[in-house]
Amino acid sequence: MNHIRNFCIIAHIDHGKSTLADRLLEFTHTVAGKDLQDQVLDDMDLERERGITIKSHAIQMEHEYKNEKYILNLIDTPGHVDFSYEVSRSIAACEGALLIVDATQGIQAQTISNLYMAIENDLEIIPVVNKVDLDSARPDEVEDQIVELLGCKREDIIRASGKTGEGVDAILSAIIERVPAPLGDPSAPLQCLIFDSVFNPFRGIIAYFKICNGTIRKGDLVKFVATGKEYDADEIGVLKLDMSPRETLSAGNVGYIISGIKTSREVKVGDTITHVERPCDAAIDGFEEVKPMVFAGVYPIETEDFENLRSSLEKLQLNDASLTFQPESSAALGFGFRCGFLGLLHMEIVQERLDREFDMDVITTVPNVSYIVYDKKGNKTEVHNPSGLPDLTLIDHIEEPYIRASIITVTDFIGPIMTLCLGKRGELVKQEYISGNRVELFYDMPLGEIVIDFYDKLKSISKGYASFDYHIHDYRESRLVKLDILLNGESVDALSTLTHIDNAVTFGRRMCEKLKELIPRQQFDIAIQAAIGAKIIARETVKAVRKDVTAKCYGGDISRKRKLLEKQKKGKKRMKQIGTVEVPQKAFLAVLKLD
Repeated sequence: MNHIRNFCIIAHIDHGKSTLADRLLEFTHTVAGKDLQDQVLDDMDLERERGITIKSHAIQMEHEYKNEKYILNLIDTPGHVDFSYEVSRSIAACEGALLIVDATQGIQAQTISNLYMAIENDLEIIPVVNKVDLDSARPDEVEDQIVELLGCKREDIIRASGKTGEGVDAILSAIIERVPAPLGDPSAPLQCLIFDSVFNPFRGIIAYFKICNGTIRKGDLVKFVATGKEYDADEIGVLKLDMSPRETLSAGNVGYIISGIKTSREVKVGDTITHVERPCDAAIDGFEEVKPMVFAGVYPIETEDFENLRSSLEKLQLNDASLTFQPESSAALGFGFRCGFLGLLHMEIVQERLDREFDMDVITTVPNVSYIVYDKKGNKTEVHNPSGLPDLTLIDHIEEPYIRASIITVTDFIGPIMTLCLGKRGELVKQEYISGNRVELFYDMPLGEIVIDFYDKLKSISKGYASFDYHIHDYRESRLVKLDILLNGESVDALSTLTHIDNAVTFGRRMCEKLKELIPRQQFDIAIQAAIGAKIIARETVKAVRKDVTAKCYGGDISRKRKLLEKQKKGKKRMKQIGTVEVPQKAFLAVLKLD
């Protein structure tokens, strides 16, 4: 066990984690020849296309140091705020962390948030300044920031470059010297923590675990504590670039187990694996339950695909434990699921993965957050969906979730950023100068306001220099109203939203204008209205497509033309009574991008 080191890589988005991981794998000869490509660990097509890490990936390396062989288990983690749950699970399986900071950008909000997570779990932090080979790098300035943040010595900071491979040797030595060996007793009863799982169509569910105590052998009868189910360990092994089977694994190691589990409900991330004959006394403290921030309805385009969608979501949940879902139905869209996501990017990725990995075409409704509604009798209910709102006459008041946001930026952009936050009903809590011309702003803001387009706007007004991180702070009373969209007098429940009373009229007007562009013209007029209760606040009309029925009348009496027009008018009226309007999927998505 003294020769095992478990460590993860944490950093802000785009600070070069995956590239540095490539260099570590190349240096230790874990990956060579044709397998060596950029971002080796990002094995999803989506990750490569977007250049972001979505899943944390574990891989084992072997390295010789001072004539002794060491086993290094590396877990590469995502940097985006929407995938911070992945990071928390990786951190729980490690004893050390490489904190990577970009030499051109310095410390960003997500760096700090992931760092605090690592410090809470008592991880040994190794600070690394990456991308020092770039012309715009400012390593001295960035080192000052790290010293100020961590309180470490200047000589503890390693300068490296994922592109050229500079400093990789020093990083490997630092991991072996500074990261403590895992604690645990190989002869104690078995205790393994499941930190991830994945569905394989041929072999069932594969669970990834870290052994805290004990030893597991191939063929052992094991039990999953949370579900109480028992299985044979058909195959165990360690994670190289592919899975590499082993006969035994003991405390301190990170590996995988295949035991022919078919149903996804039987594997829970954060569960403990132990032996049936000699069980451990207590389960390991897993991870706290993840709290979804954004809710949206996901519906199959064909109603008969409902069960397929359910099994696809269950398989996806294995691989992405932060996704939550429950069945619901909608008047406009039929049966589907109410899904909870950690953010808009997370929602987009889930939708994309459903399409690519499971061939599911889905419609996603307007995302919203959860509200707490108090009625006149003092009862409180949590509402995730505007259609679940009780009658307005019964509501006493509504509370909405507020977040504490931390925005790190250069002083040049303070003005525009403050204007943006105030426009989103934000309240400035405090501002602190970090170092030089960098400042950290703390805001209390309603979560519902930042869900849709806040992050995009922040990036564009700060030319990409501001970084943003948030956590749920509390619930506060708000004047919220339900805004309905009506098509020909029929309410489309999938487009209804809860919004603040000050924004309702402008938001309703913009929605109607947008829908007018997107809804195709029919044979009859379509009235698009935005309403609060019974009061209509905005209206647009999609004009009918008309045939010129008077074309064959040239000259002659006006009554001949009138007769033809009257006949057409009757037909249009009858068509309007029985005609329905299909709302295209583009319309649901357009609401997110109203600007």
